[in-house]
Amino acid sequence: MSDVTFKVSGQSESPARLAVQVRGFELIVDEPPGLGGDDEGPNPVEYILAGLAGCLNVMGHIIAKEMGFSIRSLTIDAAGPLNPEKLLGKQTDDRAGYKNINVMLKVDADVDQATLDQWLATIETRCPVSDNLMNLTPVAVRAQSAAQSERGTESPSP
Repeated sequence: MSDVTFKVSGQSESPARLAVQVRGFELIVDEPPGLGGDDEGPNPVEYILAGLAGCLNVMGHIIAKEMGFSIRSLTIDAAGPLNPEKLLGKQTDDRAGYKNINVMLKVDADVDQATLDQWLATIETRCPVSDNLMNLTPVAVRAQSAAQSERGTESPSP
């Protein structure tokens, strides 16, 4: 199977809010008032947790089916500590992102713990979001003036 490219496009609506177009959906990314936003949507690091939980959900159901059991209920809780000093421009030795992320999958299914352990290990090897968070993924961020974009001199996407 060949690669599939996923894309988003966002338009800044304020210093803390971005309207993001994804396929036919619009997502609002915003900060809480304490971080300069209006609290009109999750902030970027909350979307990371939501993306991880969503991917674990999809993979959990796919892999349970492959393993021959049904999930009656699956609750996924994800959390992680983050020191906001760096993003606020303050001096700190802490990184800008999460120090760690902890996830708990609460599964209602007729399986023993050994089967759940095998199920979880398989999820961890196949979840693309988990893979991106746990392994170095090259990210290229570029900037160009709006005038360059209007003249059609955009740099091509890699």
